[in-house]
Amino acid sequence: MARTARSVHARKKRRKVLEQAKGYRGTKKSSYKRAKEQVWKGGVYAYAHRKQRKRDFRSLWIQRINAGAREHGLSYSQLVHGLRLAEIELDRKILADLAATEPDAFAAVVSQVRNALDGEPVHRRIEGDKRQTAGTGEPAGQKQDTEVEATDAAERRAEQLDVDLSEVEGTGPEGNVLVEDVEDAAGEVQATDAARRKAEELGVDLSAVEGTGSGGRITVGDVEKAAKKEA
Repeated sequence: MARTARSVHARKKRRKVLEQAKGYRGTKKSSYKRAKEQVWKGGVYAYAHRKQRKRDFRSLWIQRINAGAREHGLSYSQLVHGLRLAEIELDRKILADLAATEPDAFAAVVSQVRNALDGEPVHRRIEGDKRQTAGTGEPAGQKQDTEVEATDAAERRAEQLDVDLSEVEGTGPEGNVLVEDVEDAAGEVQATDAARRKAEELGVDLSAVEGTGSGGRITVGDVEKAAKKEA
């Protein structure tokens, strides 16, 4: 009598496939060949539908987050951008759950997002020159990591004007470096980005415009008034 080398494993595999096909109609649940084909086909459809279900849930989460953000005067894109600035790592599922079931917690998150969007200070590591100090005998010009507190807007402005933040004296809360401090250090006229674009559009010299914004900063309204006077 011939010996079957894998009879145990073959029977086990058949039982497994037939168990998976137990709910199908006709011979698809009793014939091993038909059952195997149907189980494979069902697996293909299940994979596609799992992917679709993930897309559906993602869409639902975005709708809930957007609805919660609109209640606080923010759009979905502004909220996501603010989360990145504030370095808050919450996925859409958690945010949607907070927006739907924990409005107070969601409001706290939105508050931090607003602070980040408004340019509240964040800690950054800025490499600066280690100056020689009296009585220490340390040589000048040696590099060290100096922790400088500056707003994101101030960092971007410093990169545009090629200003070393470690050499800028901050006038913000607790000595934070602001955009105005960077512009002062670079000898630039203090004006908002929108005011600069408006001045280029209207052909207005910002150096001759008197600023009425915070800290004497030139605003769009100041540029428009100057343009009307010149006209």
